Amino acid sequence: MQELCEQPGRYAQFIAYSSDDEAQGLVEVALRSDYVNGTESSPVGFLEGLYVDPASRHQGIAALLVKIAEQWAREQGCSEMASDAAIDNTASHAMHEALGFEETERVVYFRKSL
Repeated sequence: MQELCEQPGRYAQFIAYSSDDEAQGLVEVALRSDYVNGTESSPVGFLEGLYVDPASRHQGIAALLVKIAEQWAREQGCSEMASDAAIDNTASHAMHEALGFEETERVVYFRKSL
């Protein structure tokens, strides 16, 4: 991600620190110009990753990190934010809903070796 963040205006990372300078969480956000399921505009801010240390959860850190990522996306000209989660990751679904995301569709991907 460090190499990607060196591309200004395309990727960003933000880290939340405690008052003791301990890392508590991380969000990775990107601009996606290709089609993003469930969106209507382009580019779209996309949450590539969101992690909060288990000891720091339920303190609003994920919400703060997502707000920072949303602000960055707005500054890049985005009017929508998107994300995804595995179809069986119900904890992530609940977190997304708590952060104001709405489910747009469910997709199952397939592949075949050639």
